[in-house]
Amino acid sequence: MMQIWMTALLLFAHPTTLIDDLTITHHGKTISRISREDVAAPLPGTPLIDQQKYQLFTDKLDQQMFQAPVNATINDRGSIVPERAGYKLDRRAFQDQFHTYFFGRGSSSIEAPAIPVYPMVDSELLADIRVKRIGWYVTHFNSGNKSRAYNISLAAKAINNHVIFPNETFSFNEVVGKRTKSKGYRRAPIIVKGELSEDVGGGICQVSSTLFNAVDRAGLHIVQRYSHSRRVPYVPPGRDATVSWYGPDFRFQNKYNQPILIRAKGHGGSMTVALYSSDVINFKPRKITNPISRMPEEIKNE
Repeated sequence: MMQIWMTALLLFAHPTTLIDDLTITHHGKTISRISREDVAAPLPGTPLIDQQKYQLFTDKLDQQMFQAPVNATINDRGSIVPERAGYKLDRRAFQDQFHTYFFGRGSSSIEAPAIPVYPMVDSELLADIRVKRIGWYVTHFNSGNKSRAYNISLAAKAINNHVIFPNETFSFNEVVGKRTKSKGYRRAPIIVKGELSEDVGGGICQVSSTLFNAVDRAGLHIVQRYSHSRRVPYVPPGRDATVSWYGPDFRFQNKYNQPILIRAKGHGGSMTVALYSSDVINFKPRKITNPISRMPEEIKNE
């Protein structure tokens, strides 16, 4: 009898709190919890959802579970690597499930509903636009300058396999992104006419300049392009395109009737860019100055 009384006293002293949350899982793992009070409108006695609070919650939930799709690509062996679909929160299905919980009683648990997000570039499209080369250009660099060569290779990978759709504008800065140490870019010296400078990402202007010449040769519309204040050694005079995250950008527009595929690689002392498209593309190439066929003296001395 004494145990029964003691148990009753403990329960009275520590009342049980009823769990009233909605637990949301994704792939079997809990990713969020929410209660009715968290999104209820401030109207006592009236079970209404505050739409602003609900919107903020679903936006955060979508960010937590979102998986970006992956475009199809061409690997170093020339084979197509298939695309992968991503997914995002199915807001309509989730709203139905949330309303069932909100206007009901007690706690509940649901698996967040998802809908697929498909990539822009699939294997079929990639196979179609890798057929015809419409532009190309090659520049040379000193592969012995490890930091500069690494930066060139990294920036080349960033633009490689990129597809520009009809009427779309390509931005070098947007596609490559900010050149930082966290992304792997290194401080690299650049020697031009005997003057030495050094910065994180040194060398990427050779990538943008090589791309510019390939783009110009393909007859694409140049939207924005700036030359360096001094001549650079890896392209003929006036054929460079300087870029800087807080400054100049190189941008061009695809005004053709078919998507354009960029293939780029910096390796072994050569920076190569080739542009491809479908065999039904109606393009008008331009005649440009031929690339320098040898490694410039300035780069040999780096």
